[in-house]
Amino acid sequence: MSEVKIFRVKGEINKQKFFIPMAFSQEIRAVKMEHAVERIYAEMGSRHRAKRNQITIFSVEEVQPTEKAG
Repeated sequence: MSEVKIFRVKGEINKQKFFIPMAFSQEIRAVKMEHAVERIYAEMGSRHRAKRNQITIFSVEEVQPTEKAG
């Protein structure tokens, strides 16, 4: 079976009604990095009504289990 990992995704949402881009950093549980990116697109799109082309992802990194969140 596949092992579930934790990924830290950093990026920003650039919508016209925001005066400046809204930066975010979120930790997501997923099996693969691609699944974490898709989940970010889905959650941020749902929460902020942003289209995929308005969401820019800067980095995706795997968080080690010993590393603290934040």
